[in-house]
Amino acid sequence: MSDLFSSFFLTGHFDRPETGLRAARTVRYFMNENIREKDWEALRRRMVREQLLDRGFTDNAVLAAMSKVPRHLFVAEDKQSQAYVDHPLPIGFGQTISQPYMVAVMIEALRLKGEERVLEIGTGSGYAAAILAELAKEVYTIERIKELAESARAHLQAVGAENVHVICGDGSLGYTQAAPYQAIVVTAAGPRPPENLKQQLDIGGVLVIPIENPSGDQELVRITRRDDESFTTEFLGGVRFVPLLGEQGWKESEISRRHWRPRILKF
Repeated sequence: MSDLFSSFFLTGHFDRPETGLRAARTVRYFMNENIREKDWEALRRRMVREQLLDRGFTDNAVLAAMSKVPRHLFVAEDKQSQAYVDHPLPIGFGQTISQPYMVAVMIEALRLKGEERVLEIGTGSGYAAAILAELAKEVYTIERIKELAESARAHLQAVGAENVHVICGDGSLGYTQAAPYQAIVVTAAGPRPPENLKQQLDIGGVLVIPIENPSGDQELVRITRRDDESFTTEFLGGVRFVPLLGEQGWKESEISRRHWRPRILKF
């Protein structure tokens, strides 16, 4: 586990006394309803500086992608003034656009080099797929909710993410038509790593997924395929995501209220 993961996941919160004041200033700045178009780039730079760099995040490729992709275009117009604040935002249908820091952490865990074919499970708004599009050769992303898949497709087209393919379907089953993948990321928590996703990994490929145990705690894991039959697992730390619904995820009858509270992650 990297020092960044260790520090973040072991503490789970800020210990520095100035954080509360800085957060309050940031919220006031972002909540200005009269943000001009030319200010969005400045807001992204501030997000990257205060939410990523100040927390010790050092992956230059991810930092560059998050500095470039206009996050405010992936949320509803009435939420755009909050797009760069340090917490998730609702996007409808019980789903959220993840906190910027969590997006960065999960994508960093994929260890992308630029030539990969990536599968994302849980398209949501399309924002993470747009970041992935900057870092990988080709991205396939699956969303089970038709309306979200359609809106994400429109968002991605609007920002010119031409190497992203949006599919509406059961993400727990993966997408065999484009397999194998060098990286798979799942943005919802399952009871176990779906076997279909493991089998769609290329040799040497990685699967990053939150897993929920019977007590309700969730942990982010990274699974690496070593050969046709063997996999290794790394535990990256505690998280909180909405549930992975589907044939190889949770059933609707198994879902309880505790699944639906994304955690604001800090260290």
